[in-house]
Amino acid sequence: MYILLALIAACSLGVALHFVLPRRELRGVAVTPAIATATTAAAYTIMQWAGVGEGDVWLWVVSIAAGIAVATASTLVLTSQRTRRDAVEKQALGI
Repeated sequence: MYILLALIAACSLGVALHFVLPRRELRGVAVTPAIATATTAAAYTIMQWAGVGEGDVWLWVVSIAAGIAVATASTLVLTSQRTRRDAVEKQALGI
């Protein structure tokens, strides 16, 4: 049941991350929070299976940090790909 707290924290931080990272007009508002939440859920579950207890602070730190790190990296990659693709399309259309 404690996983819900980690997922809510990751989703909230993902929303904040969406507004902090540049070029947010090039991506959907739910992309970054969704990636952060899914990654946090996977990290939390894997650590639980590895035997880390719910009361251990490392479970929380690692799972939420992993979610934020992966969401940041993926968002930056998606944004750069979109920027490149848009530039190619503009050039092809002569805009």
